[in-house]
Amino acid sequence: MPTLEDLKPVPVTLGGTRGGPDVRTLRPAGWGMSKWVTFGVLTSFVVYTTWAAFQNGNFYVGGTRDLLSPFYSPCLTQTCVAAGASGRFVLHWWSLSPAIGILVVPGGFRVTCYYYRKAYYRSFWQSPPACGVSDGHARYTGETRFPLVLQNLHRYFWYLALIFNVVLTIDAVLAFRLPGDGGIGVSVGSLVLVANAGFLWLYSLSCHFCRHACGGHVNEFSKHPIRYRLWKLTTPLNARHMQFAWASLIMVALADAYVRMVASGWFTDPKIF
Repeated sequence: MPTLEDLKPVPVTLGGTRGGPDVRTLRPAGWGMSKWVTFGVLTSFVVYTTWAAFQNGNFYVGGTRDLLSPFYSPCLTQTCVAAGASGRFVLHWWSLSPAIGILVVPGGFRVTCYYYRKAYYRSFWQSPPACGVSDGHARYTGETRFPLVLQNLHRYFWYLALIFNVVLTIDAVLAFRLPGDGGIGVSVGSLVLVANAGFLWLYSLSCHFCRHACGGHVNEFSKHPIRYRLWKLTTPLNARHMQFAWASLIMVALADAYVRMVASGWFTDPKIF
């Protein structure tokens, strides 16, 4: 009868070709369509965001409306003063587009997001392209080496992203001011900024780290009733994190495009009531 000393450990190798050296995929045809859709949408967003960030203009609608692009908020540079969108504090030493500095936090939050890692690992790095499909790389080191070790900054970007969510919520509230028409009212632009802020909150609160911050490291929920309630609130949101990630990504680009078109004179922001 064999003893424990006689049993040899089974070697485990991470990486390599998944599915066997002569098998590319174990999945039926058509599995790669979602990968290419993801590739196209993310590439389009990066291209548009980069273009919009370097425009340094047409990001604020003043006079008849009070609309500020989410890419340029909080707007604290000399360019904002010239556009009439400056806040209380102004960075006089910053001469570049304010969006270049602002987008670091929301960009870092999305790049390190658990869902987006899966999305661009599969669509850009082919690591792996999908479950049951051979890996595009011979080795797998996980997120233990540079630059992927920087993914651990996600939790810190989450805290900073909440600050930006508050700022964009304030922008959405201010968008109900209609200086040109007098008083307060609702326009298409104000609803666009409200939708943008709402989707960003849903994306942030559905984050995996948010759920962990609410209920992680708790052995007995009965001893932590407040954290249990927060965990119960975030859990159903976390189940829709992928949908909120895409909705917020598309909405923030649409919000910038809408403000940009109104500011450049393509059309006027319609008042609803």
